[in-house]
Amino acid sequence: MSYLEAVILGIVEGLTEFLPVSSTGHLTLTEKILGLPVDDPAITAYTAVIQMGAIAAVLLYFFSDIWRIASAWVKGLVHAEYRGSFDHRFGWFVIVGTLPIMAIGFLARDVISGPLRSLWWVGGALVGWSVVMWWAERKATQARGERDLTLRDCLMVGLAQCIALIPGVSRSGATISVGLLRGLDRVTATRLSFFLSIPALTAAGLFELKDVIGSHIGIGPTIVGTVVSFVVAYAAIAWLLRFVAHHPITWFVPYRVLLGGGVLALLAAGVISAT
Repeated sequence: MSYLEAVILGIVEGLTEFLPVSSTGHLTLTEKILGLPVDDPAITAYTAVIQMGAIAAVLLYFFSDIWRIASAWVKGLVHAEYRGSFDHRFGWFVIVGTLPIMAIGFLARDVISGPLRSLWWVGGALVGWSVVMWWAERKATQARGERDLTLRDCLMVGLAQCIALIPGVSRSGATISVGLLRGLDRVTATRLSFFLSIPALTAAGLFELKDVIGSHIGIGPTIVGTVVSFVVAYAAIAWLLRFVAHHPITWFVPYRVLLGGGVLALLAAGVISAT
């Protein structure tokens, strides 16, 4: 992989990781355009590793919140008076909400890095999940805020992350949609999506790191892609939080449908191959 390709992939990752348009789907399409083998295990691993740049952006952007929650959670382990606080409970919520994707992601890792890398899955999921996003906004009451979160909410949103293992679904699209269907307001659902992304994407990146180190990709392009994704993702986080405060996620549906439909049409016409 060249440094230019690493920069391009880093930009795509940073722009799309937290938007409900599927970063994995966009990375797969971009890799295809660049002539990279999308079903190569090293390329699949690279996609996961550079996500850690986006996670670093989340850690920096929400540092004060994360520090407050983590402190309350740790204190609650040894001091009973902290256990009733929202921050202590929220720490447990994130842990429990992360368990489903940790288990499913590990057990289905060969499927994720193999058959699911097909552009048929990307195109179909981009179109298919758009229907869910539309339905979620249609049924959303947005009656509950962050202080109203329950363990069940976080577990259901955590399960949605498992669906997003299919490229094209979008992790943020899945988690925000389920949050809305649970009655959460858009900003709360989006913030929860950010917090749940930290352990899930960090674990995925660290697990796949071994397949990048020593591969034909090289350490240099890996570092460049990760740094670029961090810078771009930080700006994307700030923009998305402002956007969802005033706009429904259905604004992204036409783009998803056009892109997914275009991919499926090109595949059906034989213009491009699935892998």
